[in-house]
Amino acid sequence: MAKKRGPVGGKSLVIVESPAKARTIGKFLGQGYTIEASIGHIRDLPQGAKEIPAQYKNEDWAYLGVNVDKGFEPVYVVPKSKGPQVRKLKALLKDAKELYLATDEDREGEAISWHLCEVLKPKVPVRRLVFHEITEEAIREALKNPREIDNHLVRAQEVRRIIDRLYGYDVSPLLWRKIKPKLSAGRVQSVAVRLIVERERRRMAFVSATYWDLLGTFANAGGQSFPATLLTLKKRRIPSSRDFDPATGKLKDPDLLFLDEGEAADLLERLRAADWRVSGIEDKPYTTRPYPPFTTSTLQQEANRKCGFTARHTMQVAQSLYETGHITYMRTDSTNLASVAVEAARKLVASQYGKDYLPASPRVYRTKVKNAQEAHEAIRPAGHPFTLPETLRNQLSPDEFKLYDLIWKRTVASQMSDARGHRVTIAVEAQDAVFQAVGKTIEFPGYLRAYVEGSDDPESDLADREQVLPKVSVGESLRCRSMEPKSHTTQPPNRFSEASLTRALEEMGIGRPSTYASIIETILARQYVFKIKRGNVLVPTWTAFAVSQLLEAHLPELVDYQFTADMEDELDAISRGEINHLDYLRQFYFGNEHPGLKQLLKNKQDEIDARDVCRLSLGKPPGQGANAEEIFVRVGRYGPFLEQGERRASLPEKLPPDEVTIPAALEMLDKAGQGDQPLGVCPETQKSVFIKVGRFGPYVQRGTADDDEKPQNASLLKGMDSEHVDLETALKLLSLPRTLGEHPQSGDPVVTRNGRFGPYVTCGDETRSLPDGLSPLEVTLDEALHLLAQPKARRGAAVRKEPVKEFDSSPVTGQPVRLMQGRYGPYVTDGETNASLPRGTMVEEVTFQYATHLLKERAATKKKPGKKAPAKKTAKKKAPAKTAKKSKKTK
Repeated sequence: MAKKRGPVGGKSLVIVESPAKARTIGKFLGQGYTIEASIGHIRDLPQGAKEIPAQYKNEDWAYLGVNVDKGFEPVYVVPKSKGPQVRKLKALLKDAKELYLATDEDREGEAISWHLCEVLKPKVPVRRLVFHEITEEAIREALKNPREIDNHLVRAQEVRRIIDRLYGYDVSPLLWRKIKPKLSAGRVQSVAVRLIVERERRRMAFVSATYWDLLGTFANAGGQSFPATLLTLKKRRIPSSRDFDPATGKLKDPDLLFLDEGEAADLLERLRAADWRVSGIEDKPYTTRPYPPFTTSTLQQEANRKCGFTARHTMQVAQSLYETGHITYMRTDSTNLASVAVEAARKLVASQYGKDYLPASPRVYRTKVKNAQEAHEAIRPAGHPFTLPETLRNQLSPDEFKLYDLIWKRTVASQMSDARGHRVTIAVEAQDAVFQAVGKTIEFPGYLRAYVEGSDDPESDLADREQVLPKVSVGESLRCRSMEPKSHTTQPPNRFSEASLTRALEEMGIGRPSTYASIIETILARQYVFKIKRGNVLVPTWTAFAVSQLLEAHLPELVDYQFTADMEDELDAISRGEINHLDYLRQFYFGNEHPGLKQLLKNKQDEIDARDVCRLSLGKPPGQGANAEEIFVRVGRYGPFLEQGERRASLPEKLPPDEVTIPAALEMLDKAGQGDQPLGVCPETQKSVFIKVGRFGPYVQRGTADDDEKPQNASLLKGMDSEHVDLETALKLLSLPRTLGEHPQSGDPVVTRNGRFGPYVTCGDETRSLPDGLSPLEVTLDEALHLLAQPKARRGAAVRKEPVKEFDSSPVTGQPVRLMQGRYGPYVTDGETNASLPRGTMVEEVTFQYATHLLKERAATKKKPGKKAPAKKTAKKKAPAKTAKKSKKTK
């Protein structure tokens, strides 16, 4: 960036990404600075055919937005929504004497600064400001030491963007044609889906095992009791759950002693009157060290465990804390702390917990990641000394306070002393049986006083962690107070939560922590996975199974874990200037030593059989002989269904795949087959009446597809059970809409119907919903007329719903911002604008900042008054002729 001379006496223009960040920086800079936000990226690759510039539309590569034939040149466009902001920045730059680019210090921030230079074309000196906390000291230091734009970081971000575009835009169409529309593939996204699908496959293949042991309660001479579990019998160890093969349910080691219920009961009787003694005591000291400060990944994991935050919500709250100057930059792989931060943490340890909790020398943490996300420090409270959480309670939203408190405690604990204690094991013996009791004592809690991973209350958790055993000696006689047989059943592997998926991806070196939140959001939005309340875990859909099956069979390199991890390392090497980015792109797309993406996809459209990749085998029903027909799950364009020979049955979309066992599948197929058996014959039409189960639930049908007329269908009413629907009820449902009679005043027919949102009555233009307890099958004319005579309630006013959450007043309308539950799902409102929550967003994770962000985006998409007026334009065209004549006469 060459030095250029700007207007004499003008202000310095500072550009950041967000208005919140601009406001915080504005507090520290004087009158000589103008701070403005770019509001994220100001330009990007074209998002569709409409955005592709006209001169490129006929090129073969135009759909990619990247000229793969000419050095992989990207075609950048400024979206229409960014136009006004770009014009504003250009106007501010005209009067500026210099330009400071103060975007974030990672790859994305560096790329935003580069794009700003490319678009604004400044004629004044340009300087790059870098800081990882928004404090006055950090800003002043950055102003003293500006630098140039790092082109290696820019190229690294651009290469990632290009590769993701090539991967997504070339592979996704294959999924549309072979599975169903609106699917997407991605470099990290598809691998994450494969991980989740593989875990579900293991759950589906899992065979549980049930085994028994004994639990006894023993007491010493002083009457102090403790529990102990059967460890060995006849010198053979009793198995635990990890000793069973998950695929067979059998013991891996035949030397272990398996007890069933009867054998456990017999052993209990034999030992009931036995003489017990202490046969061994083992006392071992232990030491545990504190956890390192937070990285992006560990923050997401711990916020998910402790606060229930999704990865996306954690990053939104962290972004807000960073932009308001409360924490350091939140996208980092580094566990390192600056010396001033270490000093601040150590002072807090001494003042808050005492000198006993302060180690002799500072703790130093080294990151295990090769390229620590360009940020050189862990996530910690900003500034020094660190602000105590309690002093910020009234300044932060509840979720911001929770996250800040978490970061503060983790940072302080990282500089505290080790925890020390003892683990004690007592062996209790009688005849040929040995029981074992395990205890744990904490002599010195150390860092655990401040922070226990996965716990909200360190003090209470410390008490729970201690298991104190009474003092006994070897050879001492014990009394058995009670003994009972205990049953244990092995469990399938746990599904991934957002936290455990993030941890798995990081451990495998796939993706980068800053992208995990958007990856999880994407696979939820594309309906590759869904969440269930039981454990808040990620469950793959059958569509995810079909996509993984296609990629594993036909494009295995693209979802290979090591291949994807190696790509991350190579992309990081580009950011360090160790690999030429053009050579890398050519290898990835065209290939050289190994086939490139283009070669891998060649002829795949013809090679792949859509029927095969969309069919997933559940196996053959056991006990039905060799001729038994295999059961398949088929993924159709309108949802998954079961198939066995000629039999079909719809599958509920939110039914977890591991619950679709062969017995469950046979039951669903049998029920669907019963739908082919009529409930009876309609006396009026002489057509058969059926009860069927469809994609959206059970319904009744009159007639068949073979009839001359299309079959008539009717949904069941809310609360109806398909098993209790008889011919009479089915005919009543099919009678809807039902005319009750004429209105005595208007003469219009009064009709009752069952609509999408429930039953209602209608007469002319008037409609009224039927209240609970009044069925459209039973409602009388008098009851309907009484309803119609009532004033029509404004939609939603009949049963006024209380807000799920209520936040502070909107800065736009002055009214409280509320989170509501609507017919179509949850939404936020400021009294004038409503904005639906994005798919997969939990209501618990909505904050005031996020709500106002959604409302701002929604308001921006609304048509401005005056633009929606084609009629006015027509009026203007007609008016001039008359007006002109009048004006001539007047003259």
